[in-house]
Amino acid sequence: MAITLILGGARSGKSRRAQSLAEASAPARLYVATAEAHDAEMAERIAHHQADRGDGWQTLEAPLDLVGALNGLAPGDTPVLVDCLTLWLSNLMHHGGDVEAETVRLCSALKALQRPVFLVSNEVGLGLVPETPLGRAFRDAQGRLNQAVAEVSDVVEFVAAGLPLRLKG
Repeated sequence: MAITLILGGARSGKSRRAQSLAEASAPARLYVATAEAHDAEMAERIAHHQADRGDGWQTLEAPLDLVGALNGLAPGDTPVLVDCLTLWLSNLMHHGGDVEAETVRLCSALKALQRPVFLVSNEVGLGLVPETPLGRAFRDAQGRLNQAVAEVSDVVEFVAAGLPLRLKG
C-alpha cells in the first residue's frame, strides 16, 4: 500500500490534492486531523476543511499523539489522510515533545500500515529566514520531518497554485 506525501505552501491546494487522491482510492476514508481550534480564525479553517469533505469520511482527532492514532487503527484497507504534519509538529514543539524520536516513530508507523496513506505537510523553507530562534527551530524541524517522511514515502508531490509536481514515485 502506498504512502503519499503532499507538500506545498500555505493555500497552495495541497489539502485539496490529498483529499482528491484519497477519495479516488476508495468510497470510505479516514481523516486524521491534527489541528486544534485555539482561536476563531483556526476554528473557521477547521470548519472549512470539514465542509469540503463530503460523505464517506470518518474523522479521528490526533493533535498530539499521531503515532498512537495510526498504530491504533484496526486492520483494514481504508485509506487514511493525515492533515497536517505541520500542525502536528507545532503541537509537539509547543508541548515539549521529542521531535526527533516522534519523527522516527512516525516513519516506523507509516511503514507498518497496510493501507494507503496520504500525508499533507507544509514546505516552509522557501521563504524568508524566520526572525526568532523559535521560528528558525521550527523551520529546521519541519524540513527534517519532511525529509524523513519523504524518504519512507512511495510518492511525493509538491503543489503550487493548485498544480501538483511529482517529485518521487
